[in-house]
Amino acid sequence: MPGSAMGRVFRVATFGESHGPAIGGVVEGCPAGLPLTEADLQVDLDRRRPGQSRHTTQRREEDRVRILSGVFEGLTTGTPIGLLIENTDQRSRDYADIKDLFRPGHGDYTYWAKYGGIRDYRGGGRASARETAVRVAAGAVARKLLHLAAGVTIRGALIGMGSVTIRRENWDWAEVGRNPFFCPDPGSVAAMESLLDDLRSRGDSVGALLEVVAEGVPAGWGEPVFDRLDADLAKAMMGINAVKGVEIGAGMAAATLTGSAMVDEMAPAVPGEPGPRFLGNQAGGILGGISSGQPVVIRLALKPTSSIGVPRHTVDRFGAAREIVTHGRHDPCVGIRGVPVAEAMTALVLADHFLLQRAREGMFAAGSLSHAVAGSANSATSPERAVTGQE
Repeated sequence: MPGSAMGRVFRVATFGESHGPAIGGVVEGCPAGLPLTEADLQVDLDRRRPGQSRHTTQRREEDRVRILSGVFEGLTTGTPIGLLIENTDQRSRDYADIKDLFRPGHGDYTYWAKYGGIRDYRGGGRASARETAVRVAAGAVARKLLHLAAGVTIRGALIGMGSVTIRRENWDWAEVGRNPFFCPDPGSVAAMESLLDDLRSRGDSVGALLEVVAEGVPAGWGEPVFDRLDADLAKAMMGINAVKGVEIGAGMAAATLTGSAMVDEMAPAVPGEPGPRFLGNQAGGILGGISSGQPVVIRLALKPTSSIGVPRHTVDRFGAAREIVTHGRHDPCVGIRGVPVAEAMTALVLADHFLLQRAREGMFAAGSLSHAVAGSANSATSPERAVTGQE
């Protein structure tokens, strides 16, 4: 089906449905010589995996990834990397009562309209967030390439949930791995827990605001006009289930600023640094669609889960008015497990632009990747993990 692939040089295509036997994907364009094992990918998949707390869906999937091709003796071969994740805990019976109904807020009606009345109603089929597990696995490949060959680190956090917003002065990246919300402010965790417990008791859900920061991105990544780095990042984020808004840097707040407040002033470089210093980062690390050397900052808003236990009005496929209550196992806030997905999509876009820039510079000679990663440990815990404390 069109629309199941992304990227130009570092390219990813995914397949599979929520209640099918498996989901999977193919990663093309990863250079030869990258140390890679299934354990490397499992680190991020375990962070996204459902059923790890009472605040996420209780579907019990192990999300064990298998590398089917493209890796030999612990190194990528330069050929397509095949990935497979089996579905082991489907409960399709939960959806039998709504097979003829269109769930409000879901893609049920639009898929039905697009594909001539044919749709997989079990858990949303191809439209299910279950598919994002493959993106996380593919993103882990991109993340390792970026870190070892370019020194880029990517970290994400949940910074708002409904009416609960973090206090930025309390931001601590180490806290992200210590609570079930990927929240960098320990003072906000109790309020988030209370909010979700209340919503769950009422069968309702809530939206969330996430932030992803990519550090170490050098100046020069991104293409002018139509293939801008920020445009590609925005498209990738809008391709995540439930995302309804994306910001780069100041984002929507830019509309309230004056020019003197919005521009990031510049100063001479510190000795040993590759470029000038910036005295602010309202641009989110991207100027003219090209990275400036500052941290790339992205925020995304995810809507509340549409599968809720509150009765809602809808219609069936015959056009009759109906009332619907969605049963089954669903996240009361999809934004929680959306953090590793957003990190993965950021990594996929940056890896693509990294390779585009290397090709432009004529530096991608045979063996250059092996040289760049020489001496790197080939283990499940990458150097990035050790730096960020996000195991």
